[in-house]
Amino acid sequence: MIKNRRTVAVMVIISMLAGSMLTLLIPNVMDAWESSVFHDSQQGVPEMEEAQPPFWKQNGMTEQQMQKIATTYRLIQNKYVEKMDGNEVIDGAITGMLDSLKDPYSVYMDTEQAEQFNETVFESQFSGIGAEVTMDEGKVTIMAPIKGSPAERAGLLPKDVILSVNGEKLLGLTLNEAVAKIRGPKGTQAKLEIVRGTQSEPMEIIVVRDDIDINTVFTEMLDNGIGYMDIRQFALNTGTSFEEQLAELEKQNMKGLIIDLRNNPGGVLSVVISMVQKFVPAGEIVVQVEDASGQRQQEKSKDGSKTYPVVVIINEGSASASEIMAAALQESAGMQVVGMPSFGKGTVQSTFDSGGEDGSSLKMTIAKWLTPNGNDINKKGVQPDVKVELPDYFQATILPKDEELQYDDNNGQVRSLQLMLTALGYKTDRTDGYFSEQTKLAVRAFQKIEQLPMDGIVNEKTATRIEEKYIEKLRLPESDLHLQKAIEVMNNRLNP
Repeated sequence: MIKNRRTVAVMVIISMLAGSMLTLLIPNVMDAWESSVFHDSQQGVPEMEEAQPPFWKQNGMTEQQMQKIATTYRLIQNKYVEKMDGNEVIDGAITGMLDSLKDPYSVYMDTEQAEQFNETVFESQFSGIGAEVTMDEGKVTIMAPIKGSPAERAGLLPKDVILSVNGEKLLGLTLNEAVAKIRGPKGTQAKLEIVRGTQSEPMEIIVVRDDIDINTVFTEMLDNGIGYMDIRQFALNTGTSFEEQLAELEKQNMKGLIIDLRNNPGGVLSVVISMVQKFVPAGEIVVQVEDASGQRQQEKSKDGSKTYPVVVIINEGSASASEIMAAALQESAGMQVVGMPSFGKGTVQSTFDSGGEDGSSLKMTIAKWLTPNGNDINKKGVQPDVKVELPDYFQATILPKDEELQYDDNNGQVRSLQLMLTALGYKTDRTDGYFSEQTKLAVRAFQKIEQLPMDGIVNEKTATRIEEKYIEKLRLPESDLHLQKAIEVMNNRLNP
């Protein structure tokens, strides 16, 4: 039986490449603008030495482009009806430049946002709901709830779209602005209005924020010499923990390994390469990285020392670096992948100093990665060898405690109630969110068994008891259909 899983931190980037590898588009912006282009056109532009052309020309900008930016800034400062802070205007300009890329992973981070980002990546703990989010067509979208996190416990799923937080709409905000509203101190509530899949009516999910710890690898020995490894992200310290815990499993005479990458949002490229190459034969391709010019760099295994079979589990929340591991094991090591198609993030990001000397930075997509066979999985995902669909009741979210659900109600919360009752074996004639007479009878049947007042109304006590029984059901080993299938596949490999 798999032990209770602990919360972990989310790694937003797939790669932390050195900033010197690429030239920043506009370095030292403020110094150059103040010295050369913020003068009125009638006063002329200060002369510059022939040997040192202006910075904007050195970086590929035309004089007309630079003049447009300078003119817009001057008009805002001199003509706009309200007084604007110059730094905010410049930050907005940089944000707009990155928005023009139409890439949800390329963003500008002001000083505060950059500090929060670094805290998430490098610190041992931060507070929040525990979910990786991205911007998809202007909508804040869940990539993956972290295993064991408040987001997962509340029932958030990959692809859920967050419309608002505590009544504040997120439409029109940048991803960093939205994340700032979602995060918060431990113990506080985030009331999220979400839309799931094709359902038209939004539902409210309340998530109580908590500390998210950076513990990334958890292992256990299952029956028949099968090792189980749960990798929750690829952080800077994951490789070391991976080697230590893998060695412990091997000491227990492990015959085969199941690697669980479900809801793993990714992490550091170099870390996943160092880990996966242990299972990929030496000389075989682990991943290919293609830059803007189309040049490909192949990362090949230098190890291949682990020869026992491996089965990988993925789902819709497996993204980025976890997809690299799954694809490498599938295509270069001949291992089987079980579960559902992964998220589909096939791009590589790096962070750069903005040049403003204020702690702000840019995170920008610099390349895309391809599988060993050259497949582009972006927006497609890694396809499992053995696909395992989960029952609809896995989509249920927590029930409201501050309002009652009763006959003739019609909303997403009733649908979650119906899904939970179905999972527990009670018959409801529908799962579309309408509180029917049969749903009422199912509630009364549950209340009778649990010795609650049999009124067919879902109040706080009934809702809490239904949730408790539902969670107990999902925690049963036989309810983890992905893991059960992975064990079956592994046993077939060990005993053909």
